[in-house]
Amino acid sequence: MDPDNLVVRLCVEGMAAEAEGRAADARARFRQAWDVATDDYEKCVAAHYLARHQSTPEETLRWNQECLDRADAVGDDRVRGFYASLHVNMGSAYRALGAADEAREHFVRAAARIGDVPPGSYADWTRFGIAEGLRTTGRDAELEALLHRLCARGELRALGVILPPYLGDLGTEEDRERLVTALRMVHVARWLADGEQDALGAIIGSAST
Repeated sequence: MDPDNLVVRLCVEGMAAEAEGRAADARARFRQAWDVATDDYEKCVAAHYLARHQSTPEETLRWNQECLDRADAVGDDRVRGFYASLHVNMGSAYRALGAADEAREHFVRAAARIGDVPPGSYADWTRFGIAEGLRTTGRDAELEALLHRLCARGELRALGVILPPYLGDLGTEEDRERLVTALRMVHVARWLADGEQDALGAIIGSAST
């Protein structure tokens, strides 16, 4: 983004206020950015930040939808890398409203666009957001329950092997194979108690079919 663009400058000032805990000042800067924006690209940028400072889930969803609509209206490479994050935000907003099916649809769409995000910490953060959204909208309940048990008793060896592929799993064949390989490694190592070992075996069998 162009640092000399007025909308971008206002959003940067808003982010600085946000980081300092000045929520009202941040919201005022983002609202000003929206008011001075002159095209769909600038409106998209401003709406993204305004969505973070709404008082109700309904308003958060409305501004996230506004952001997504404006990105669609731009329709060029300037917004190509935005979509994974935009769909994560839409999924999170729907999830807050209890609309799990709509939320999952957006998390799936986010996963399909993660390749458009340049590699780096932002892409990693977005990927984890997508994976978390997919998990919380109906996937791997048995594995999640087992992981909670391992966390409760501090089984760090098994968690250290399983959590990296689990937290980054976007549901692709490659991601699933990486996760299943990690589960098999833990199963073969026999680090778990008997009941946990049996549960892990069942999870591997289910994931492999």
